[in-house]
Amino acid sequence: MIDVYLVDGTYELFRHFFAVPSSRDASGQEIGAVRGVVASVLSMLESGVRYIGVATDHVIESFRNELYLGYKTGEGVDPELMSQFPILEAALDALGTLVWPMVEVEADDALAAAAVKAAADARVKRVIIYTPDKDLGQSVSGTRIVQLDRRRDVVRDEQGVVEKFGVKPESIPDYLAVVGDSADGFPGIAGWGAKAAAAALSRYVHLEAIPKDWRQWDPSIGRARALSESLTKSWDDALLFRELATLRTDVPVFDSIDDLRWRGPKLEFKAMTERLKAPEMLERATLIAAKK
Repeated sequence: MIDVYLVDGTYELFRHFFAVPSSRDASGQEIGAVRGVVASVLSMLESGVRYIGVATDHVIESFRNELYLGYKTGEGVDPELMSQFPILEAALDALGTLVWPMVEVEADDALAAAAVKAAADARVKRVIIYTPDKDLGQSVSGTRIVQLDRRRDVVRDEQGVVEKFGVKPESIPDYLAVVGDSADGFPGIAGWGAKAAAAALSRYVHLEAIPKDWRQWDPSIGRARALSESLTKSWDDALLFRELATLRTDVPVFDSIDDLRWRGPKLEFKAMTERLKAPEMLERATLIAAKK
């Protein structure tokens, strides 16, 4: 049985950019974060990972920016961080890793689509999504599709999603719609905090199932009248925010999980490791390939 690993390359690049020392190639281009991410992927391969895909936000903006003007953009992102995306994508490709550089949709969409497609293959035992992003909580399914927060070393299955958010994975887009997501740039619905959202959506699952008349709400949900009035007043916004929070699972990612199998570095990886000032990476990759 196969374990499939799906990595949020955007998160990893951001994380390493702020965690590792600056380093520049011969032309003066910043490469420190790229080197950190590639080293991290090599560590995964050394630990026995063989089926892996990495998604990146080649362009920060997506179709969601057309739906909502306040949605996140690349504004304010350090140019030296942004400039490393194409280098990271080229480096991982040279390593022999399948990479999805997203333009019209986001890396999260690619991860969600890849998780669903991989889980549909009878050969797959488990799909592990390497990201702490709460959006991906909606992709978790039982113990078959899970999230791994590498920084905190926490694996979150379906029960873990319920413990963290108070709702099942299928309710995560509805939850984010009313609570809001500052990272993605939408505010949620006034008066709806995490506690209220968990209480309502653990009972009703989706926004449409919440009774229009607050007097019909489950009595265990507090502030029913105020929450109902706020939701009714901002109903169109709630549906829009849910659309923003819902990940696409129809993104073309691979034809077969065999496409995800790592078969060793490509010839161009040698030149890439020299650019990254990390020639030892070639030796590491070669040794891993010899053992697989």
